[in-house]
This record gives sequence, C-alpha cells and structure tokens, in this order.
Amino acid sequence: MDLHHLRYVVALAEEASFSRAAARLGVAQPSLSQQIKKLEADVGRPLFDRLPRRVVPTQAGQRLVEHARLILAHFADAVRHVGETDGQVAGPVAVGAIPTIAPFVLPGLLTELARKHPAVRPQVVEDVTDRLIEMVERGDLDVAILSTHPGGRTVHVERIATEPLLLVVGPRHRLAKAKSVAPDQLAGERLLVLHEMHCLSGQVRKVCDRRRLSPAVVMRGAQLATIAGMVGAGLGVSIVPEMMRRAGGAGRCAFVRLGKEEPTREICAAWSLLRYRTGAARAVVDLLRARLGTKRDILPS
Repeated sequence: MDLHHLRYVVALAEEASFSRAAARLGVAQPSLSQQIKKLEADVGRPLFDRLPRRVVPTQAGQRLVEHARLILAHFADAVRHVGETDGQVAGPVAVGAIPTIAPFVLPGLLTELARKHPAVRPQVVEDVTDRLIEMVERGDLDVAILSTHPGGRTVHVERIATEPLLLVVGPRHRLAKAKSVAPDQLAGERLLVLHEMHCLSGQVRKVCDRRRLSPAVVMRGAQLATIAGMVGAGLGVSIVPEMMRRAGGAGRCAFVRLGKEEPTREICAAWSLLRYRTGAARAVVDLLRARLGTKRDILPS
C-alpha cells in the first residue's frame, strides 16, 4: 500500500462513485477499479460496497479512510514544512468562504495577497459553513472564512470582526428613505431569505424571533444577488450583511438600520489545530485581520 492507494480510497469514499473519483484523480475508471480490488485483496476484506447508484465504504473501509486522511494530511504538512525552510511566504494555500462573505471579501483580499506575496498560489472554495468545516478537518482547506461557529477539538475559530445586519428594501418601498426602522414597522412585510443551509438564514430567523416578528417568507434563494434582484423588483424585503451595501451588491436597493439594538453577525477565520500552518495560510488570516479588524464598518468605502 502506498500514497496513491490512500488517495484512491479517500477520493472514492468522498465521491461515492468510481467515475467521479477517477475524474477527480485524473486516472482511468478501469484502472481505479482494478487498484481498489487489488487493495481489497491485499487487506483480505472488502473496503467498499458497490450499490446500484453509489459506492459506500464498509466498516473496514471507513476505518482505512480515516487513517488515510490523517496520513495524507501529515505527508502534505511535511512537504509544506520542508518547503518553507527558507522562510519565504510561498506555495499553495486553499481558502474557503461562505457565499455571504466570498464575493464581498475574497476579491480584495486575494488581490492584496498577490501584491504582498506573489509567490503564493491561492485556491478558492465557496461553500456553506458545515462543508467548509469538514474540508478544514480533512485538510482540504488551510483557512475558512465564515460566520459564527463553535469550533472544536481539531478546529480553531477566531473572531475577526462584527458586522451589522441591515434591512434592504426596493427603491420605491415606503421605508426606502428611513434612516432606521422599529420592529413594528415591519409588520405585514414579505420576507425573502436564503435557504436554511446558509447560516445567514438562521441569523435572520433569530432577528425576527427576538423582535417577535412573524413575516411571511415568500422566497428562499441560493444567492444574495438573486434576493437583491427580487427586492429591487418590489417583491419583498430582506435582511443582509452590511458588506453587501459597502460592495454595491444590491443595485438600486435601499439599506436601512434595524433600530437601536442593531443585529449583527460575526466574521471568523477557522483552521485546523492538527495541521502545520504555512506562512501563506498565516498571511491570509493576517490580511483578513488588517482589512476587517474589529470595526463595525468592516469594508473600506
């Protein structure tokens, strides 16, 4: 058994398909299938159950997958550590961010990273919080940028900034010119929100619960840009992060403060406690701190 076999096992477990795993690994599907069969023969037991629509690890296979992930992560860390013996900030860095942060923070952050550290090669993933944390735990991501998360024994989460959540309305809405609104002014409004898998959806629900609001949810979308388009067309209102206003991400929509006890969300960086943190990974977090700090207005105008 060598590193290639371990990579094959992990890829097959994560993709649950020989064809998808082969495409991910850049090998022919028959070759992958043959290598898995050879490995099963070597260990003397089946590692995967071949079901009609998917492939799943057996109990033995799952144990091997867990060990394989650790071995591959440690090997990658060793290579990265050796590569930094000259002290240069260089090499690959995998950065993930949730969809309600990525379009507003990553372009400027990665532009600055390229300017300060041109030898760094960033790879970017946009996904929801739970999947980003899984990728950090597996060693697929060096840094994840997300909102509130408790972290854990193997993942450290550091709060970088706190940002207000704002009401966004169409340009002709009755509240479009208001500087601030009280909770009772939102009675009867139709609410547009993201799908429940997005942490912002849960944060909006908490805002409504604390203010004893029960707005009719008329849309659950996948992207803030879609929500903004619908709000701009007068189909309802939404609650969004302030960085969306700062980045001009809602067209002609109007943004309004939500009362004196303004709701907020946290912006956090997460990384694995089990992996070596490269200079490139540290540089990403340092730049994030420098750009966002602990201010409430977290993006430059």
